[in-house]
Amino acid sequence: MTEAEIRDIVQRFTDQAWNGGDLDLIDELFAADYVGHDAPRPEPVHGPEGMKDFLRMYHGAFSDANITLDDVLVVGDKVVTRWTGRGTHDGDLMGIPPTNTSVVFTGIRIFRLADGKIVEGWVNWDTFGLMRQLGKV
Repeated sequence: MTEAEIRDIVQRFTDQAWNGGDLDLIDELFAADYVGHDAPRPEPVHGPEGMKDFLRMYHGAFSDANITLDDVLVVGDKVVTRWTGRGTHDGDLMGIPPTNTSVVFTGIRIFRLADGKIVEGWVNWDTFGLMRQLGKV
């Protein structure tokens, strides 16, 4: 895959699936055996359905969730994004009732791609900062 093709896949995931809520796109972009590692989650995300569930959880907690890609770096079969997330906590977030607080937090995600699909992902984000803004720490 070319760097432009890799960037396009990540941009489509961000714009159309994450920000736009097009969960059907996940089937096109993610491999059937995708494994996603999210630092605060005890279990990895598995496959396109796991990614859809992951996005449903965040969209349920932040109906106006929006991710901005601040930096995108492609090296070989990996792409690193530094991103900023924004949203209003207007739904349940893993047992935390809605606070109607507008939040801003940052993170870094790495995706590995093969055969035109995202096959593995790692994300580290400012969980503490989000919890602080929600009044939980």
